[in-house]
Amino acid sequence: MPSFLQRSRTVAGPGFNRWIIPPAALAVHLCIGQVYATSVYKQALVDHFDTSQTAIGVVFSIAIVMLGLSAAVFGTWVDRNGPRAAMFVSACCWTAGFLVGSAGIATGQLWLLYLGYGVIGGIGLGIGYISPVSTLIKWFPDRPGLATGMAIMGFGGGALVASPLSNQLLTAYSGGDIADVDGSAVARLFLTLGVVYFVVMMFGVFTVRVAPPDYAPAGFDPSTVKKKALVTTSNVSAANAIKAPQFWLLWVVLFCNVTAGIGILEQASPMIQDFFRDGTTSAITAVAAGGFVGLLSLGNMAGRFVWSSTSDIIGRKRIYMVYLGVGAVLYATLALAGQTSTALFVLLALVILSFYGGGFATIPAYLRDLFGTYQVGAIHGRLLTAWAAAGVAGPLIVNRFLDARGEPGSLVAADYRPALLTMVVLLVVGFVANLLVRPVSSALHEPETPAAPTATGAGAPSTTGRRG
Repeated sequence: MPSFLQRSRTVAGPGFNRWIIPPAALAVHLCIGQVYATSVYKQALVDHFDTSQTAIGVVFSIAIVMLGLSAAVFGTWVDRNGPRAAMFVSACCWTAGFLVGSAGIATGQLWLLYLGYGVIGGIGLGIGYISPVSTLIKWFPDRPGLATGMAIMGFGGGALVASPLSNQLLTAYSGGDIADVDGSAVARLFLTLGVVYFVVMMFGVFTVRVAPPDYAPAGFDPSTVKKKALVTTSNVSAANAIKAPQFWLLWVVLFCNVTAGIGILEQASPMIQDFFRDGTTSAITAVAAGGFVGLLSLGNMAGRFVWSSTSDIIGRKRIYMVYLGVGAVLYATLALAGQTSTALFVLLALVILSFYGGGFATIPAYLRDLFGTYQVGAIHGRLLTAWAAAGVAGPLIVNRFLDARGEPGSLVAADYRPALLTMVVLLVVGFVANLLVRPVSSALHEPETPAAPTATGAGAPSTTGRRG
C-alpha cells in the first residue's frame, strides 16, 4: 500500500479540529448516494437496450446486494487499514463502475452495465459507506449518534444532488431536450459523473484523519459512559460479535425497519396516485407525485440526522422502539385511512421515511454502545447484510401483492392494504427483537487493552495506541 494511504500517516496531530472530519465523510457519502437517483435515466436505458424495466432495475439490486456483501467481507480490512485507504479504494471502485458502465451502454452490452455499476460500483458503495463510520465514532465519543447521522445523512441526500445534476447534464447531452435522452447521452453522463465523483471523493480521502490514542474532546468525561444503560466501556471483536445474540437481534431490527421503509420508497410515486384514484383518473398528477418523491427524500435525509442525534439523549434502544412501534401504528393508519386525506397520507409517509433514514444512521452508534469501538466498522459491515436482504425482500413483498391485485394504472388504496399490513407485522417483529437486546456477555470481551490491527495483520504492534 502506498505510504500516504497508511493508517499511521493519518493520525491527527495536537490541536486538530474534529469538525473537519464530518465534511470528509460527507464528500464520500454524497457521491455514493447517487445510487438512489438511478430512476432519472432508467427509462432511457430501457429504450436503449430494448429490454424490460425489471432487467434495468436489476442494476440497482445488484449494487445494493454488493454494498451489503462488500461491507461484510471488507469490514475488517477497513478497520485494519484506516479510513484514508478505504475511502481511496471506494473512490476507485465507484469511478471504475461508472466508466465500465458507460462502456457497456455505449457498446450495447448490458452485462457490462451489470458488472460495472452493479458489481464494481457496488463494492465501492459498501467500502465507502462504512469507511467513515468508526472514524467518526472515535472522534465524537460524546455524541456518536450525531456523528454518524451527519455522515449517513449525506448518503440519503445524495439523490438530491445527483437528480438535478443528472437532468441538467442529460439535457445538455441531448441537444437541449430532455425528452430526447438516448443511450449515448446516458453513456456520457456516466463518464462525467465518474470523473466528478472521483475528484470530490479525493477531498475526503486527503482530509480525513484518525483520532489520536485515547482521544477525548474538551469537557468530556469518559467515566460518564459507564452510567448509561447498554453502553459498554469494553470491546468485542468482529469475530466474537457475530457469536453474540445481540448482533442477530440487531440484524432482525435493521432488516425489518429497512424492509418497511423500502415498501414506501420503492413505490412512492404510483402509490400516492393510486391512493387517490377515481376510476382511471387520479387526483394526483405525475408532477405532484414527483414532488412527493422529492419530499420523501428530504424526510429520509432529515431523519438520519434528527433521530440519530435524539438517540444520544434518550438512548438507542428507546429510539428504535419509536422507529418500530410508532412506525407500525403509522403504517396501519396509512393502510386503513391514508386515502381519506392527501395531507394525512403525505404526513404519514414522511414520518415513516424519516424513521427509515434514522434507523440507518442510528445503527452504528447502537453497535458502538454494545460492542465498543475496537472493530465497530467491521461489525457494522457484517450487519449491513440485513440491508442487502431487505433490498430484495421489500420490493418483492410489495410488487407480489400488487401484481396479484391488478394492472398498474388501475390499482386503488385497498389494493395496497395487504402489502402495508404485512409491513406492520414485520415492524412488530423488529420491535420485539429490539426489546430482547441486553448487554453483551463479558465472556466475549477483548482484553483490557487490545492490540490494534495494522496493515501487517491482526495482533501486530499498535501504531495508534489503545483502541478502547
